Amino acid sequence: MLKEAIYHKPANNFAYSYDKETLHIRLRAKKGDVTKAYLIFGDPYQWTEAGWTNATKPMSLEGSDELFDYWFVEVKPEYRRMRYGFELYSENESIVYGERGFKDRDPKETNFYFCFPFLNEIDVFGAPEWVKDTVWYQIFPERFANGNADLDPKGTLPWGSEDPKPDSFFGGDFEGVINNIDHLVELGITGIYFTPIFKATTNHKYDTIDYLEIDPQFGDKQTFKKLVETCHQKGIRVMLDAVFNHSGFYFDAFQDVLEKQEQSKYVDWFHLREFPVKILPEPNYDTFAFTHMMPKLNTENPEVKEYLLNVGRYWIEEFNIDGWRLDVANEVDHQFWREFRTAVKSVNPDVYILGEIWHDSMPWLQGDQFDAVMNYPFTEATLDFIAKDEIDAEQFAQQLTNVLTSYPKNVNEAAFNLLGSHDTPRILTISKDSKEKLKLLFLFQLSFIGTPCIYYGDEIGLTGENDPGCRKCMPWEKEDQDLELFTFVKKVVALRKEYPAFGNHGEFNMLETNRNTNHIVYSKQVNNETIIIAINNSNESIQVNIPYDFTGRKPVDLWNKEPMKESSNIELDPYGFSIIEVK
Repeated sequence: MLKEAIYHKPANNFAYSYDKETLHIRLRAKKGDVTKAYLIFGDPYQWTEAGWTNATKPMSLEGSDELFDYWFVEVKPEYRRMRYGFELYSENESIVYGERGFKDRDPKETNFYFCFPFLNEIDVFGAPEWVKDTVWYQIFPERFANGNADLDPKGTLPWGSEDPKPDSFFGGDFEGVINNIDHLVELGITGIYFTPIFKATTNHKYDTIDYLEIDPQFGDKQTFKKLVETCHQKGIRVMLDAVFNHSGFYFDAFQDVLEKQEQSKYVDWFHLREFPVKILPEPNYDTFAFTHMMPKLNTENPEVKEYLLNVGRYWIEEFNIDGWRLDVANEVDHQFWREFRTAVKSVNPDVYILGEIWHDSMPWLQGDQFDAVMNYPFTEATLDFIAKDEIDAEQFAQQLTNVLTSYPKNVNEAAFNLLGSHDTPRILTISKDSKEKLKLLFLFQLSFIGTPCIYYGDEIGLTGENDPGCRKCMPWEKEDQDLELFTFVKKVVALRKEYPAFGNHGEFNMLETNRNTNHIVYSKQVNNETIIIAINNSNESIQVNIPYDFTGRKPVDLWNKEPMKESSNIELDPYGFSIIEVK
């Protein structure tokens, strides 16, 4: 065995509390090196004359990436504390691995082993339960629907009259959302994520002027309250987007700094490098990227902190929103997010806190800051395989293993899985206008672990390149919508709701990948229900042998709701799929 490749640490995604009595343990080893793995475990205080009393439990191969295998086991220590290690076998060797290294055999000494001191319930990661069953829909308010033309900003263009430019306005507002809420209800949506609604100068509103006021082009607070109430009546949660990393250029505090310079009482609200504060040719203060219109806030300043924490509480207390999506969350200090979590959860413990982070996010996902992050590694892997054909089926499975093993399972269950957003090209455009590929994208997204989000208009076939092309007006005339695609997405959403194993409650296992035919077969299992999904990501018909024993079972074709033959052989059309229920 290659000992240098064997890795474990008693924390984060390698050892964690899954619930108040269950521990999850994960081990990494060189790919193909370890043939069998066992967890050695026991209470640190149980001894006999022969030494430490322990037991073993077999581990399962959770998945593999390009270099490593990942082994997994679930255990419920009787007294909620545990010393543990690993007994590993290769074809010609066996070793024992603990915190102090490697031994030929179990030394029966607790100090050799890893330690999980105590499973304290307060330390268990806990995202709101409702999130696991939520299907989100992202709305860019300026482009969803214009319900009240009296609110239109100066220069507003007729709805959908032309492709958007960076500074275009089309007049989308809250009344437009209310008027079209039945579209979301029919689709099966149970959560709306709104990009910023607060007072700002741009169409995207990420340049906040006032965090406690709604932008007048969207409506007033009374209308927003009606919107939230309408959503709740329809079984739809509401999540707002906030930018606490930076303000807008016309934020009162920053304008005061520009006017009064070092005499301003707000000089410590920002990261100013020198005086006088200059905007051009380049800002001499910290900003989002290098955009002088977005000065970075000093969230370590007590006044800034209290102002923003009050914002977090206010929209929950006054309007009963259900979640916060936090923009550029990785550039704000961790202590601020810890206090933000405490502040908003004190108002409503069930509020969902979602951070925008594009990279490894484990430091933010330990139960003291966020409930989830936007799962861009999932996005990239899925688009690279299905939409772009940049990786094959085997590489896709390897990348999914990285996605799933990077975090604890209870973190993955709350992950925000998106395919597209206001920051990315439309997924139909990425798929080179292939509706067949788009359907496979939706099928995989909605059957994967996590909470999925559909970007407005993707369900009816909107196209567009990157910003501003991905921010077209939602077409509301039926002849401008792909109704067949809408029906497809609606049907997949319904499957997620009807069958627990199809959705977020099923254990995900990749059963087969084939880089020659470019197909995958995976299963979702919960209790006695198993759902098997085969996807053909190629332009040729293929025969697939499902790696599952159907003997004595009654498989059902879930898509067509009809019995199937007890056979493991199925035919998949080009870019086709099969969804099989087995009980």
